[in-house]
Amino acid sequence: MSAPRHGLHTGDLHTGDLHTGDLHTESLQTEFRQAMANLCAPVSIITVMDADRPHGTTVSAVMSLSMDPSLVAVALAETSQTLARIRRSRAFGVNVLADDQHHIAGRFATKAPDRFGDIDWQQAGTVPRITGSAVWLACRVAGLLPGGDHTIVVGEVVAAESDPLARPLTYHRRGFGTHTARTDR
Repeated sequence: MSAPRHGLHTGDLHTGDLHTGDLHTESLQTEFRQAMANLCAPVSIITVMDADRPHGTTVSAVMSLSMDPSLVAVALAETSQTLARIRRSRAFGVNVLADDQHHIAGRFATKAPDRFGDIDWQQAGTVPRITGSAVWLACRVAGLLPGGDHTIVVGEVVAAESDPLARPLTYHRRGFGTHTARTDR
Protein backbone atom coordinates (compact mmCIF):
# COMPACT_ATOMS: atom_id res chain seq x y z
CA MET A 1 0.00 0.00 0.00
CA SER A 2 1.46 3.37 -0.96
CA ALA A 3 1.68 6.29 1.44
CA PRO A 4 -0.80 9.13 0.96
CA ARG A 5 0.39 12.47 -0.38
CA HIS A 6 -1.22 14.46 2.43
CA GLY A 7 -2.40 13.73 5.93
CA LEU A 8 -2.85 10.57 7.88
CA HIS A 9 -2.54 7.09 6.48
CA THR A 10 -5.97 5.54 7.07
CA GLY A 11 -4.42 2.18 7.88
CA ASP A 12 -2.96 3.76 11.04
CA LEU A 13 -6.36 4.71 12.41
CA HIS A 14 -8.86 2.56 14.21
CA THR A 15 -12.36 3.72 15.01
CA GLY A 16 -11.60 3.66 18.72
CA ASP A 17 -8.56 5.92 18.17
CA LEU A 18 -10.61 8.94 17.11
CA HIS A 19 -11.53 11.14 20.04
CA THR A 20 -12.09 14.86 20.19
CA GLY A 21 -8.74 16.53 20.67
CA ASP A 22 -6.69 13.61 19.26
CA LEU A 23 -5.59 15.73 16.31
CA HIS A 24 -4.55 19.36 16.44
CA THR A 25 -7.51 21.37 15.16
CA GLU A 26 -5.43 23.61 12.90
CA SER A 27 -3.68 20.63 11.35
CA LEU A 28 -6.94 18.77 10.86
CA GLN A 29 -8.58 21.80 9.25
CA THR A 30 -5.64 22.16 6.86
CA GLU A 31 -5.77 18.48 5.89
CA PHE A 32 -9.55 18.54 5.60
CA ARG A 33 -9.41 21.61 3.33
CA GLN A 34 -6.82 19.82 1.16
CA ALA A 35 -8.92 16.65 1.01
CA MET A 36 -12.04 18.59 0.00
CA ALA A 37 -10.06 20.40 -2.74
CA ASN A 38 -9.51 16.97 -4.29
CA LEU A 39 -13.24 16.35 -4.65
CA CYS A 40 -14.84 17.35 -7.92
CA ALA A 41 -17.98 19.42 -7.30
CA PRO A 42 -20.51 21.15 -9.53
CA VAL A 43 -20.38 24.95 -9.34
CA SER A 44 -23.76 26.37 -8.46
CA ILE A 45 -25.17 29.80 -7.82
CA ILE A 46 -27.85 29.81 -5.15
CA THR A 47 -30.26 32.65 -5.89
CA VAL A 48 -33.02 34.38 -3.99
CA MET A 49 -35.23 37.44 -4.46
CA ASP A 50 -35.32 40.15 -1.79
CA ALA A 51 -38.16 42.49 -2.63
CA ASP A 52 -37.51 43.24 -6.33
CA ARG A 53 -33.73 42.59 -6.31
CA PRO A 54 -31.99 39.30 -7.07
CA HIS A 55 -29.20 38.05 -4.82
CA GLY A 56 -26.98 35.00 -4.90
CA THR A 57 -23.77 33.26 -3.94
CA THR A 58 -21.45 30.63 -5.40
CA VAL A 59 -21.48 27.23 -3.69
CA SER A 60 -20.09 23.79 -4.35
CA ALA A 61 -22.04 22.01 -1.61
CA VAL A 62 -25.26 20.97 -3.40
CA MET A 63 -26.60 17.45 -3.49
CA SER A 64 -29.63 15.44 -4.49
CA LEU A 65 -31.28 14.24 -1.29
CA SER A 66 -34.50 12.43 -2.24
CA MET A 67 -36.50 11.53 -5.34
CA ASP A 68 -39.89 11.18 -3.60
CA PRO A 69 -40.39 13.88 -2.57
CA SER A 70 -37.86 15.67 -4.79
CA LEU A 71 -35.40 17.24 -2.34
CA VAL A 72 -31.97 18.84 -2.58
CA ALA A 73 -29.60 19.98 0.16
CA VAL A 74 -27.48 23.12 -0.03
CA ALA A 75 -24.90 24.20 2.56
CA LEU A 76 -24.54 27.94 3.17
CA ALA A 77 -22.27 29.71 5.66
CA GLU A 78 -24.02 31.08 8.74
CA THR A 79 -22.66 34.51 7.78
CA SER A 80 -24.16 34.36 4.28
CA GLN A 81 -26.54 37.18 3.35
CA THR A 82 -28.08 34.78 0.82
CA LEU A 83 -28.93 32.42 3.70
CA ALA A 84 -30.54 35.28 5.65
CA ARG A 85 -32.66 36.14 2.62
CA ILE A 86 -33.63 32.49 2.07
CA ARG A 87 -34.74 32.25 5.71
CA ARG A 88 -37.10 35.19 5.04
CA SER A 89 -38.34 34.28 1.55
CA ARG A 90 -38.53 30.49 2.10
CA ALA A 91 -37.62 29.96 -1.58
CA PHE A 92 -34.38 29.71 -3.60
CA GLY A 93 -32.98 28.74 -6.97
CA VAL A 94 -30.11 26.39 -7.77
CA ASN A 95 -28.29 27.36 -10.97
CA VAL A 96 -25.63 24.78 -11.88
CA LEU A 97 -23.40 26.78 -14.19
CA ALA A 98 -22.35 25.63 -17.65
CA ASP A 99 -18.64 25.24 -18.37
CA ASP A 100 -18.49 28.59 -20.20
CA GLN A 101 -19.87 30.49 -17.17
CA HIS A 102 -16.76 30.44 -14.92
CA HIS A 103 -16.73 34.26 -14.90
CA ILE A 104 -20.15 34.17 -13.22
CA ALA A 105 -18.87 31.80 -10.53
CA GLY A 106 -16.04 34.20 -9.72
CA ARG A 107 -18.32 37.21 -9.50
CA PHE A 108 -20.80 35.50 -7.18
CA ALA A 109 -17.96 34.31 -4.92
CA THR A 110 -17.14 37.95 -4.06
CA LYS A 111 -18.80 40.34 -1.62
CA ALA A 112 -19.75 42.73 -4.45
CA PRO A 113 -23.07 44.48 -3.70
CA ASP A 114 -24.58 43.95 -7.16
CA ARG A 115 -23.40 40.55 -8.31
CA PHE A 116 -26.08 40.35 -10.99
CA GLY A 117 -24.85 43.58 -12.71
CA ASP A 118 -24.65 42.58 -16.41
CA ILE A 119 -25.57 38.91 -15.82
CA ASP A 120 -28.45 37.74 -18.02
CA TRP A 121 -31.21 36.44 -15.75
CA GLN A 122 -34.97 36.38 -15.35
CA GLN A 123 -37.34 35.85 -12.48
CA ALA A 124 -38.91 32.39 -12.70
CA GLY A 125 -41.76 32.17 -10.24
CA THR A 126 -40.31 33.58 -7.04
CA VAL A 127 -36.59 32.97 -7.70
CA PRO A 128 -33.90 34.34 -10.04
CA ARG A 129 -32.79 32.07 -12.87
CA ILE A 130 -29.40 32.61 -14.53
CA THR A 131 -29.67 32.26 -18.32
CA GLY A 132 -27.53 29.51 -19.83
CA SER A 133 -27.17 27.39 -16.69
CA ALA A 134 -26.71 23.66 -17.31
CA VAL A 135 -29.27 22.81 -14.62
CA TRP A 136 -31.86 24.98 -12.91
CA LEU A 137 -34.02 24.12 -9.90
CA ALA A 138 -36.62 26.22 -8.12
CA CYS A 139 -37.09 25.19 -4.49
CA ARG A 140 -39.14 26.02 -1.45
CA VAL A 141 -37.50 25.58 1.93
CA ALA A 142 -38.48 22.25 3.49
CA GLY A 143 -36.06 22.46 6.42
CA LEU A 144 -33.02 24.14 7.92
CA LEU A 145 -30.46 21.99 9.73
CA PRO A 146 -27.35 22.96 11.69
CA GLY A 147 -24.09 22.01 10.00
CA GLY A 148 -21.19 23.43 12.03
CA ASP A 149 -20.43 26.91 10.71
CA HIS A 150 -22.96 26.31 7.90
CA THR A 151 -26.70 25.74 7.68
CA ILE A 152 -27.96 22.91 5.51
CA VAL A 153 -30.98 24.15 3.59
CA VAL A 154 -33.26 21.34 2.45
CA GLY A 155 -35.26 22.42 -0.56
CA GLU A 156 -38.32 20.80 -2.06
CA VAL A 157 -37.93 21.07 -5.82
CA VAL A 158 -40.97 22.69 -7.43
CA ALA A 159 -39.50 23.17 -10.94
CA ALA A 160 -36.51 21.64 -12.72
CA GLU A 161 -34.90 22.04 -16.13
CA SER A 162 -31.62 20.95 -17.66
CA ASP A 163 -29.82 21.55 -20.92
CA PRO A 164 -28.78 18.13 -22.30
CA LEU A 165 -26.07 19.76 -24.43
CA ALA A 166 -24.50 21.89 -21.69
CA ARG A 167 -21.49 20.61 -19.82
CA PRO A 168 -21.60 21.56 -16.13
CA LEU A 169 -18.87 23.74 -14.64
CA THR A 170 -16.94 21.88 -11.95
CA TYR A 171 -14.45 22.88 -9.29
CA HIS A 172 -11.50 20.58 -8.61
CA ARG A 173 -8.09 21.26 -7.03
CA ARG A 174 -8.98 24.94 -6.71
CA GLY A 175 -9.66 25.38 -10.42
CA PHE A 176 -12.60 25.34 -12.82
CA GLY A 177 -13.15 22.64 -15.41
CA THR A 178 -15.85 20.28 -16.63
CA HIS A 179 -16.62 16.60 -16.79
CA THR A 180 -15.81 14.60 -19.88
CA ALA A 181 -17.35 11.13 -20.08
CA ARG A 182 -15.01 8.17 -20.55
CA THR A 183 -15.28 6.52 -23.92
CA ASP A 184 -13.62 3.19 -23.06
CA ARG A 185 -16.62 1.49 -21.50
